Amino acid sequence: MAKRSGYAPGVFSWSELATPDPADAKRFYGELFGWEFQDDPIPGDGVYTMARVAGDDVAGIMQQPEQQRTAGVPPNWFCYITVGTADEAASRAAALGGAVHAGPFDVMDSGRMAVIADPTGAMFGAWEPRAHLGSGRVNEPGTLTWNELATGDVPAATRFYQDLFGWTVTEIDTGGGPRYWTIAHDGAAAGRNGGVRELPPEQAPGGVPPHWLPYFAVESVAASQTTAGRLGGQTLVPPIQVPSGTFAVLSDPQGAALAIYEGEFDG
Repeated sequence: MAKRSGYAPGVFSWSELATPDPADAKRFYGELFGWEFQDDPIPGDGVYTMARVAGDDVAGIMQQPEQQRTAGVPPNWFCYITVGTADEAASRAAALGGAVHAGPFDVMDSGRMAVIADPTGAMFGAWEPRAHLGSGRVNEPGTLTWNELATGDVPAATRFYQDLFGWTVTEIDTGGGPRYWTIAHDGAAAGRNGGVRELPPEQAPGGVPPHWLPYFAVESVAASQTTAGRLGGQTLVPPIQVPSGTFAVLSDPQGAALAIYEGEFDG
């Protein structure tokens, strides 16, 4: 069990799905991860769905805003990082070469946030918690376990996050495989806070944009991959073994990408 009562500034704490079909998303993720759901009204006659494991909030689902769809933004999972104050994080990010796309603004009594893009274009949420701390559980099946940045300019991105959050970003030996960097932060479980990879030349800059990708823990990648396919999802990256376990990248029926992982979990 990996319950959480709070997160240190600079630690990933929440992941949120923006989708054109929340009802079908609940069908898909409910069976894939065993999630239960609670629909809560939000201003503007909207609904925000809390996904839960053992009674604890572990992810959010919302109707994708019309302006995103009109702009051609695909359905997506969005990653949040806890901050001391959203206002200071947004101001600091802008000074470091990032762009503040929204906020800072209050989310009812849940917290205060800003939507920020790093200098390479990858977007994330800066979350100042109030009533809502973020994920009540992590690093167990059905919950968030890793966050990975894909970017075409690793040096620029890592400088930004190191200066903004105090992360330590270190390249690891992949045994001749694609280059990979791990993110360390004292406030994260076992100090591990995510990873960074290079976008392949055929994907950047004209194809897949820089982005953060959430990883969700599962008991079996193979079984979850089969379940996702039966429910209308697709496999984008087939299962790959790494020293700590196995992961795969999937898309849900609406096209939002996510990764699943089985193996060693931090506490």
